[in-house]
Amino acid sequence: MSVLSGKKIILGVSGGIAAYKTATLVRLLIKAGAQVQVIMTPASKDFVTPLTLSTLSKNPVYSSFFNEEDENALWNNHVDLALWADLMIIAPATANTLSKMVSGNSDNLLLATYLSAKCPVYFAPAMDLDMYKHASTLANFHVLKEFGDTIIPAENGELASGLSGEGRMAEPENIVAFLERDLESKLPLRGKKVLVTAGPTYEAIDPVRFIGNHSSGKMGYDIAKAAANLGAEVILVSGPTHLDLKHPLVQLERVTSAQEMYDACHRYFNAVDVAVSAAAVADYRPKNVASQKIKKNEATFSIELEKTKDILASLGEIKTRQFLIGFALETENEIEHAKQKIQKKNLDLIVLNSLNDSGAGFGKPTNKVTFIDKNFLVEPMELKSKEAVAQDIVNKIIAHYHA
Repeated sequence: MSVLSGKKIILGVSGGIAAYKTATLVRLLIKAGAQVQVIMTPASKDFVTPLTLSTLSKNPVYSSFFNEEDENALWNNHVDLALWADLMIIAPATANTLSKMVSGNSDNLLLATYLSAKCPVYFAPAMDLDMYKHASTLANFHVLKEFGDTIIPAENGELASGLSGEGRMAEPENIVAFLERDLESKLPLRGKKVLVTAGPTYEAIDPVRFIGNHSSGKMGYDIAKAAANLGAEVILVSGPTHLDLKHPLVQLERVTSAQEMYDACHRYFNAVDVAVSAAAVADYRPKNVASQKIKKNEATFSIELEKTKDILASLGEIKTRQFLIGFALETENEIEHAKQKIQKKNLDLIVLNSLNDSGAGFGKPTNKVTFIDKNFLVEPMELKSKEAVAQDIVNKIIAHYHA
């Protein structure tokens, strides 16, 4: 999965011959999983048609502040466009457009959107050799870098004038690769290893029956995905669940029982920086597992249970540098019980769920949690989607390493 997947990208196209390459660029961005909104300067339409870029981006292409053919049409709001974007690319960025970006001359929709952008801005210069080397162009590069914009350097090659040298817009494949490398280098969890447990465990009674619970595993899977999306290398140890997660930074290991999950966690724990115990692990298991299916012969039936190993407590006993996060599902005296778990299991943070809160608990798309850290700082959160809660948990990890 590309780091561009899910990103909302504005592609600004200015009027240079290299504009013909933007068709390929749009196609590659879409292939990487991005959403693309194209804004063209009026001059760029002489080099590539809006219809081409609209078809490839699957979005209407904007090039003016209003639809001149429809006097009743709403204006194209450059502020809304700018706020929509996760990042903005101006390619090709001609000498004329670069000059306007520096001076703040917003005489077209693309420049007005650029001036309104709050997101990271990348620009790929394209012009002839002498123009590229001119002192005014070099000065503009310097100013734009001071603005916080990122240059995608031009390449050497044959130019429209017939000369050969620097000034050729970077090839679309290289632009995409540059964006991916730059974004990956800035991911806050890059270089960190995170262990996440998810789902229930099933404790066998016989070859057919088991003791389990209603955990769907969604919370743990969402945490794993959120951490991986921010650059972490994630090991996801999952109990039985219908969920799946395909991500180049996620190693998924499926287990069934509490003992299998215990073994997997201890196999990986020493090598990780963070462990998040989101699984609903069985507290007890049958002491004796029947080798054959138990027949229904008696009116009553008893199973002797024994305690399973406490995975989280065992990790707390051996942790050295790891940031250890646990979950607590309570129905009464929630805060006090959660604080006791922090001390007993040597946790850095606990995520408290209360079954008394509407919208929280197993099998629901939402969750309402309270964060309690090892200093007993209590931070109640509002009801959110599990994806949003996962992001809040990952933000706690980021805050720990960037405090």
